[in-house]
Amino acid sequence: MKKRLVILGGSESGVGAALLGSKQGYDVWVSDGGSLKEIYRNELAAAGIGWEEGGHTEETVLNADLVVKSPGIPDKAPLIKKIRSSNIPVISEIELAYRYKGDSRIVAITGSNGKTTTTALTHFILTTGGIDAALVGNIGFSFARQVAVDPKPVYVVEVSSFQLDDIESFRPDVAILTNITEDHLDRYDYKFENYIRSKFRIAMNQQPGDAFIYNADDEVTMQYINKVNIHSNHILISMRKETNGAFIKDGDMYVRTGEDFTAMSVYDFTLKGKHNQYNTMAACVAGATMDIRKEKIREAVQTFQNLEHRMEFVATIRGVEFINDSKATNVNSTWYALESMTKPTVLILGGVDKGNDYSLIAELVQEKVKAIVCLGTDNLKIHEAFASLNIPMADAATAADAVQAAFHFAEKGNTVLLSPACASFDLFKNYEDRGNQFKQAVKDL
Repeated sequence: MKKRLVILGGSESGVGAALLGSKQGYDVWVSDGGSLKEIYRNELAAAGIGWEEGGHTEETVLNADLVVKSPGIPDKAPLIKKIRSSNIPVISEIELAYRYKGDSRIVAITGSNGKTTTTALTHFILTTGGIDAALVGNIGFSFARQVAVDPKPVYVVEVSSFQLDDIESFRPDVAILTNITEDHLDRYDYKFENYIRSKFRIAMNQQPGDAFIYNADDEVTMQYINKVNIHSNHILISMRKETNGAFIKDGDMYVRTGEDFTAMSVYDFTLKGKHNQYNTMAACVAGATMDIRKEKIREAVQTFQNLEHRMEFVATIRGVEFINDSKATNVNSTWYALESMTKPTVLILGGVDKGNDYSLIAELVQEKVKAIVCLGTDNLKIHEAFASLNIPMADAATAADAVQAAFHFAEKGNTVLLSPACASFDLFKNYEDRGNQFKQAVKDL
């Protein structure tokens, strides 16, 4: 008899898992508490996979041999507790994909900030170097969909802590941990240590021949590195000291490739800002570890184009520059964005607050921000956080209102920066929708 695979959540990762499960001979059922997008309904129907939406039929779910759950569903959800108490294994979509990826290699990237950029740059370095690699995970297709539909010899996977919470055997050949700062604490019982341990799971199954790349300048990572049992080869990146991976000294980045060094000027990087120098070092070390020639690594770093919604230049209108950093959904991401600003800035902030501590950016706001536009349904916390700085503030309920207000505050030679530090679900479908509406509003000025 076919084994029953139940998938909770019918978005990209869930449908990818369904397609892969079906291909591997499971009897697959998809259950979504909300509504499925038309494109996913059509895909499931075409593959002969059954689904339900608008709620979960408990009896059907508890009849599973294996459950793949969406990363968005917390462990404390009553249905998940029932599944676990019934001794039904619960895994993430990346674990399912790993089990069927064959002998392909994996480069996996996690971290509180910079993981999307690092993932995209790593993929670009590998493809520039001639490797047929897929870019999957939280960017583009889900890992499971890629394995099911178009398998590749190498997968570059962006993974979140939520996905890592439900792995068992997932083992990347190369793992990158960019940094760890407080985020998603509502999912980790408001205990920072739980979140930290979740991030380190990326390397928990690695073996001595594998590579674990991490930031020697990140205090949290370095505090915990000796508390976790990791068997792979530790490769460090740093701006403060020479390391066995990559380091920056006097404006040059040095990457060790075996006994050899590759050197290049940080001024040649297409990615600007200190945080992006860390992202670039991590990606270059991953490329070197995958035996990409140093000339190709250099070429990739000098020609890479940044991602949409991540410090994306939109337009300059009457001398005012507009930048879309809608992907900044936590305070630390906004800190990095402000840190790279070189002109007086009008900052658009706000959305669904995940327990944000705005004091982390207060100093940078005081130094660089001339006005704040709050874009959210409840902006009180932002007003209270920055009231003592005596910076002009305005509220906006739409992207168009926010752009109009910001343009009003800005003068020639200023920058308007959308870097919300919050999730987008109060006014927008997701951060992409927020970024796209912002860009349209700029074009409509």
